[in-house]
Amino acid sequence: MSKDKDVMLNEDIRANEVRCLGDDGTQYGIISRKEALAKADELGLDLVLIAPDANPPVCKIMNYGKFKYQQEKKIKEAKKNQKIIEIKEIKLSVKIAQNDISYKVKHAREFLEEGKHVRFRVFLRGREMSTPEAGEQVLENLWPLLEDIAEREKTPKLEGRYINMLVTPKK
Repeated sequence: MSKDKDVMLNEDIRANEVRCLGDDGTQYGIISRKEALAKADELGLDLVLIAPDANPPVCKIMNYGKFKYQQEKKIKEAKKNQKIIEIKEIKLSVKIAQNDISYKVKHAREFLEEGKHVRFRVFLRGREMSTPEAGEQVLENLWPLLEDIAEREKTPKLEGRYINMLVTPKK
């Protein structure tokens, strides 16, 4: 009766002989499957196939329910300790006015203070594609306004119709 699709337990194990290990680290050596099942039954535990490709296959006598619970607990703990990085995007154009830049920078500062990453994107329309340097210049002019609280992760770079620059909060 397998409780999980990828793990074989007890009677599901088909090998005639198995290398058997105990829950406490005891090595029973190479024994028949029936002996291993009897030993697991005697201890009130499960026989779990842990290395099916070995010759002979390796089985361990353990409390599979408890083992599965501890694995799930570890996964949940790892997820809890994960830090999710949020990237906020601020779009600009080549013909942006100075007061608009200061307004966008104000928002970027708020995001950076909250610990979020900020991606600035300058969209190049039509003939602006022939002079991407103008878009890069917009981002270069914007950078000194954020230098004190941010680090530049990626310098302005042309990617398709956009020129992108990624900014992260200073540590």
